[in-house]
Amino acid sequence: MITGAAPVSPVILTFLRAALGCQFYEGYGQTECTAGCSMSMPGDWSAGHVGPPLPCNIVKLVDVAEMNYLSANGEGEVCVKGPNVFKGYLKDPEKTAEAIDQDGWLHTGDIGKWLPNGTLKIIDRKKHIFKLAQGEYIAPEKIETVYNRCDPVAQIFVHGDSLQACLVGIVVPDPDYLPLWVKKKGIEGSYSELCSNKEVKKAILEDILRLGKEAGLKSFEQVRDITLHPELFSVQNGLLTPTLKAKRAELRSHFRDQIDAMYASIKM
Repeated sequence: MITGAAPVSPVILTFLRAALGCQFYEGYGQTECTAGCSMSMPGDWSAGHVGPPLPCNIVKLVDVAEMNYLSANGEGEVCVKGPNVFKGYLKDPEKTAEAIDQDGWLHTGDIGKWLPNGTLKIIDRKKHIFKLAQGEYIAPEKIETVYNRCDPVAQIFVHGDSLQACLVGIVVPDPDYLPLWVKKKGIEGSYSELCSNKEVKKAILEDILRLGKEAGLKSFEQVRDITLHPELFSVQNGLLTPTLKAKRAELRSHFRDQIDAMYASIKM
């Protein structure tokens, strides 16, 4: 069986292989290269290792200097070339030129690293990076991946921009797990009441900051404040794409009031 769209943790893959008695491989690619351009190999159980290029592809890494990823170090943006790469977006030459360079390389927006055995590992995202007021570049999806390990967190949106010196976040707590988690801390109430409770917010903020520190996030990569939101991001409310990826522009617009309020309350 093959899994794609996002990395799966080694624990889950090991469980699936043991429970179902078959091999699970991780595929990597995107719609613009007709889905797959690489796949993990038998015996490689490390999440995020997407293996060597498929026979129809050429893959290279190019410098992303602003994020300190250099191809000379075996790191950079993943670029794909081959007959499976699309010709362009329908009637949209501007977007096509952003995706495919003059030499026919598809720029994926993903940051990869060549491993000693010749396989490729996805380690970061170039897309959606932004710069804070002090000049530091931020890759919010990397931070969100770390924070999503927090047990009571179902979804999180990390936001920042070049006019601000820190990050803030919108957190959707897990409606099933949150009441059990806070009960251990002596806090009770309905789900909506818990989402409005300052002590609950403080406890979740402390936990995600702990996870961020353990994962090696720098101080400027940690959120300074969060707002708890009781409704899940979904395709139906326009905050997720059909492939369940965050619509960052829509999230930013939807939560503009909460974002502005958090920044107004933060004292640097």
